[in-house]
Amino acid sequence: MGVDEWDAVNLRDVCFKIGSGATPRGGQNVYLSKGEYTLIRSQNIYNEGFSQDGLVFLTKRHAEELSNVEVQKGDVLLNITGDSVARCCQVDERVLPARVNQHVSIIRSDSNKLDSCFLRYFLISLPMQSLMLSWAGSGGTRNALTKGMIEAFEVPCPPIAEQKAIAHILGTLDDKIELNQQMNQTLEAIARALFKSWFIDFDPVRAKLDGRQPTGMDAETAALFPAEFEDSAIGKIPKGWNVGMLRDCCDRVENGGTPKRSESDYWEPGTIPWLTSGEVRQSIVTVTENFISEKGLANSSAKLWTPRTTVVAMYGATAGQVCLLAQKMCTNQACCGLIPAKNKQFFIYLQASNSVELLAQQARGSAQQNLSQKIVGDFPTVIPSDSVLKSFDEYVKSLFEKWIANLEESKSLASIRDALLPKLLSGEIRVQDAETVVEAVT
Repeated sequence: MGVDEWDAVNLRDVCFKIGSGATPRGGQNVYLSKGEYTLIRSQNIYNEGFSQDGLVFLTKRHAEELSNVEVQKGDVLLNITGDSVARCCQVDERVLPARVNQHVSIIRSDSNKLDSCFLRYFLISLPMQSLMLSWAGSGGTRNALTKGMIEAFEVPCPPIAEQKAIAHILGTLDDKIELNQQMNQTLEAIARALFKSWFIDFDPVRAKLDGRQPTGMDAETAALFPAEFEDSAIGKIPKGWNVGMLRDCCDRVENGGTPKRSESDYWEPGTIPWLTSGEVRQSIVTVTENFISEKGLANSSAKLWTPRTTVVAMYGATAGQVCLLAQKMCTNQACCGLIPAKNKQFFIYLQASNSVELLAQQARGSAQQNLSQKIVGDFPTVIPSDSVLKSFDEYVKSLFEKWIANLEESKSLASIRDALLPKLLSGEIRVQDAETVVEAVT
């Protein structure tokens, strides 16, 4: 059967359920930090997949009050109101049993007619995302998708076997991306644990003080650590180490800048990545949404920072957030760059990112809480000996390099998935051809 023979069906005709949930009586006052029953909200729904960040839970009594919006295995979840409208994913089976609130719609397809994985990929395709955003913005003052709109969605409906094959191909790419994410979580955890052991808990020093060999390191590395503590302005620190500021570990501390928007040739052709403070939420940044031109860099206060520069967001909701640059980048003026001195690149990043809450507490201002370059640069830190810092950078370098390589691979896989998605859904590329492409990259 060719694509021209694929039927387009209204979603209402191939689904058992289309409907949003509700907030339990008592609202946020009845939310629990853990429990048997999960309440899924719009902040858990992303096109990239289900996020467990910020999950809340309900008692059995409150869950039973919402029994009509119980989520089942395979259900597609669609955000229907607000700024996150049109975001879509399938439920993560690990959070079941679950309910949804009024900002999320459950779409439960008839598996004999419409594969739920195929449906999810259809809904996150660029044409459907554009259509949903257009419809959602056509009503009142707030973006919203109604039940009637969702029921009227026209879905291409190839034979169920082909639907499953298409979903499997795209899912193979997503599985590899998720595997990379899990690997990166492990790599990050190892790097942070080592940083905490060496520079917060001072485990090697305590071991030597007790007459023990420090665990997890060779004798040559252990010899770099002192065997006693001394008093300092912030309490006991390893002997010979100092108390200083983040800027003492940097070649420079400086703010970014924004080229004039009115000068089009400052932005086109955009060849230089330009980071905004909102993007600092990422741990490591490999790509930016915006780019500026060489002329824009030369005629503004923007600076081109080296790879492994630590960036701290200074203004608004992201004030105090920290990221590491994977490549050369510029930023806007709401970002402060800690350009690292030799052998201090990963120490600076882990020290700053380990201090996000303390940095945020330094934010000042009446209308909006802001940091400044001085506050960031003057942030206090223990400064180990140069030999320990060099050893630490060498220890964790491979962890960060693998972390960045995984991010780059995932970016490439996502591009392939996003290119295949509309072509598979339209029938422009058939399953056999797409399988060859996927096998070559996974």
